[in-house]
Amino acid sequence: MIKSKIKAVIFDMDGVLIEEKGWHYDSLNKALKLFGQEISQYDHIVTYDGLPTIKKLEMLSIERGLPESLHNFINNIKQRYTMDMIYTRCKPTFNHQFALSQLKKDGYKLGVASNSAKGTVDTMMRKSELGQYLDFVFSYQDVSKPKPDPEIYLKGIQFLGLSPKQCVIVEDNENGIKAAKASGAHVLQVLSVDDVNYQNITNKIKQVES
Repeated sequence: MIKSKIKAVIFDMDGVLIEEKGWHYDSLNKALKLFGQEISQYDHIVTYDGLPTIKKLEMLSIERGLPESLHNFINNIKQRYTMDMIYTRCKPTFNHQFALSQLKKDGYKLGVASNSAKGTVDTMMRKSELGQYLDFVFSYQDVSKPKPDPEIYLKGIQFLGLSPKQCVIVEDNENGIKAAKASGAHVLQVLSVDDVNYQNITNKIKQVES
């Protein structure tokens, strides 16, 4: 039983628990190219990274005139392309299996809050075999306002019956970091999935509690 101030660790998914190596970016561009559209790598990193696909399409309609009537069609195609990649590429990794299993053993509550679609999140958690350690899994479809709004993190914190200051959120991209900070929780910013390991997480917890 833990006696620390921190009671839970909440993770973003893409780029944090799952090294998706641009699966969402490639899948969306593959769908967009059918209609003569494309998001550059620069724009993806600076503007679109971490946003739900529907939000990206809304922005493309405003900025580039993408017909709104195509949103659902493009989104559905994109999700199919992404799912194909998940089934062929997503697999368990030692670092994350060890980190989550050890944190669970230490008594921490664990959750995932992702801007990906529910089907994508659930499938990735199943294929990576991380779902067994989680107390909740939320997607952008579980909230009315996705990241960078903090709603999804506040929902997770409330679900656990905790206060924001009792939680550490692990995030990697600008929109996610904005949401995490706005929730009032402590934030561990990472650059890649390799940074998401037991030592770095527990070091952050010790730093918060010191």
